[in-house]
Amino acid sequence: MAEASALVERLREKATASGLKLWSLAGKSLLPVVQGGMGVGVSAGGLAGTVARHGAIGTISSVDLRRLHPDLMEQTQHLEKSRDVDHARAVINDANSEALRREIARARELSMGFGLVAVNVMKAISAYASNVRTALEAGIDAVVVGAGLPLDLPELAKEHPKAKLIPILSDARGVQLIIKKWEKKGRLPDAIVIEHPRLAGGHLGAAKIADLDDRRFDFDVVLPQVCEFLQKAGYEKDIPLIPAGGINSLQDILHLQSLGASAVQMGTAFAVSRESDAALAFKQVLANAGPEDVVEFTSVAGLPARGVRSPWLEKYIRIEPKLKAVAHEKRCNMAFDCLTHCGLRDGNAEVGQFCIDKQLAEAQKGEVGKGLFFRGAGVLPFGNQIRPVEDLLSWLVSGERPAVTA
Repeated sequence: MAEASALVERLREKATASGLKLWSLAGKSLLPVVQGGMGVGVSAGGLAGTVARHGAIGTISSVDLRRLHPDLMEQTQHLEKSRDVDHARAVINDANSEALRREIARARELSMGFGLVAVNVMKAISAYASNVRTALEAGIDAVVVGAGLPLDLPELAKEHPKAKLIPILSDARGVQLIIKKWEKKGRLPDAIVIEHPRLAGGHLGAAKIADLDDRRFDFDVVLPQVCEFLQKAGYEKDIPLIPAGGINSLQDILHLQSLGASAVQMGTAFAVSRESDAALAFKQVLANAGPEDVVEFTSVAGLPARGVRSPWLEKYIRIEPKLKAVAHEKRCNMAFDCLTHCGLRDGNAEVGQFCIDKQLAEAQKGEVGKGLFFRGAGVLPFGNQIRPVEDLLSWLVSGERPAVTA
């Protein structure tokens, strides 16, 4: 405990010496860095707990966490193609709820009481409400929701007023909508992640790929717009802003704080850290990918997405027109509905035609030829090196590149 306390204090001192402003949430003074949620199983209790132990916010992705627990997979894997769909779905959802509770407990233990632990829940998944409730009942510090507008989050968290609620949005219009809707429910966001669709990884906050370059998403546009709205609404000091996408240095954080941000969120840089919950091969795919290897496509969830042009994704993009031509033929044989709306399951030819849960799970295991590897568009702080979380945070708050350790 003493060693962890000293580490947190060193990082805090480095941050303030560099001109960064620490920020507060849930009564804690924090480093201005948030580790984003990444599924399936990339940011689980191991990564989130480690980040929190360093005095920042670590985030668990709630999606299909049973895959990290052999006993839960043994209980449920045979049900994935069961004809008794209702029974299979219930058992699999229960297993995922148990896995989420385990990962929250694991993160709590690793954090040693430092920082905060959050859970990221996609609005687009069928188990959205169940995952939110499970996280809240487990005493999570914060619930972060993206991949859709969480207009109902205040109701879901009504019995948990101490839990912090953080929506992920991409432009000023989305921020205004959420605040106006939540105001009527007697709740405000405790912070807002502003994710840049042109720079972030995974599912992106734009209606279609052609919108990714829209100027309204640029931080130098959206942050001042949101700050102006919050000021006029009287909430300027109440709702911290957390930009996400393409951030990899102290200079980036200083610049964003000058635009009104309190902290920043990063995903890929943490995904390739030593403590990431993904396989080494997964980290190497992301770390070795250059700009020419990163591609945008439309997910089965109907959202633009960004990932590495892996062998599987290369083949999928090539045959996507053929798959869309027969999209009306229901080809999903999974017994559980992982997404509320799925192009493959629902026969929607306008969006993706693959099983996202399966492909992300293959990536997490390090199956290079079979997996879908989500990745942000930015350059990684340490190139293709797999470095500890401590090195990454030290670099971000000080601008000093730590020496490579064995």
